[in-house]
Amino acid sequence: GRSLMRNVININKITDFIIGDAQAERAVPPTGFTARLTLFAAAVMAFLAVFALALSVSAGRLSERWASELAQSATVRISAPQGQMQASNEAALEVLQTTPGVAIARLLSDAEQRKLLEPWFGPDMPLEALPIPQLIEIIESSEGLDAEALRLRLLGEVPGAVLDDHARWRAPLAAAAGRLSFLGWFSIILIFAVMGAMITLAANAALAANAKVITVMRLVGAKDGYIASAFVRRFTLRSLTGAALGMVLGVIALLILPTGGGDESILSGLGFRGASWLWPLVIPLLAGLVAFGATQAAARRTLKELR
Repeated sequence: GRSLMRNVININKITDFIIGDAQAERAVPPTGFTARLTLFAAAVMAFLAVFALALSVSAGRLSERWASELAQSATVRISAPQGQMQASNEAALEVLQTTPGVAIARLLSDAEQRKLLEPWFGPDMPLEALPIPQLIEIIESSEGLDAEALRLRLLGEVPGAVLDDHARWRAPLAAAAGRLSFLGWFSIILIFAVMGAMITLAANAALAANAKVITVMRLVGAKDGYIASAFVRRFTLRSLTGAALGMVLGVIALLILPTGGGDESILSGLGFRGASWLWPLVIPLLAGLVAFGATQAAARRTLKELR
């Protein structure tokens, strides 16, 4: 009963807000500078908000991928004289195969090690002439690896073997991606703050330009709330329209954005995936709420000044 009546009343209010009142809207210029400014500001800010949102979501996704990949792997680096390298490799593998928490331990081939060093030395560097340590890749099991215990075993049984559990790489990468994600969300807050400021300026300009019309409406009995609702409705719908247009353009720009830099580059994953593509739909709604609040405050303040 009561909840149904409340829902009906709310639906009627929303319908009245969308349809509007022709008498009250005479005080609001349908076209002109303020209309164009509102549409343009909402569209541009929504376009930028799509990229800021995509950056934040992508940074969070990249941080999770880096953290999960590095947390499940480790590396043993073996340095030994040329004649003792084979024995050191076999001893290290024997230690790793009997260590709890190690699922896979394998020697990296010369081709794999060359590929790792190519970004620094180039493809033509004679790596055979360099004293390059042997690398052993470790994949941890679900139960996890006791890195300190393994270090002590390697120290005692395989001199020259050094364990790198990627902890010193994992923390800075996660922190950098976290800061980038925060920067994206903070940029969204700034974007909507600027949108609110520009809509406030446009609303103030429209109210001041129609001061004479507002005076006449007051003389025939119109209340300030009645006049303000017309401004709030018009500017809110303009902002919704502009933000929806900017959001669509932003999504299209993301879809045609070229990828590059490999799988670990943030550009290769910039955008939305799966259900996260629903996030841009929130931007026009937020723009409408910002416009509603900004216009409401501007209308009440300016109408008091025009008394």
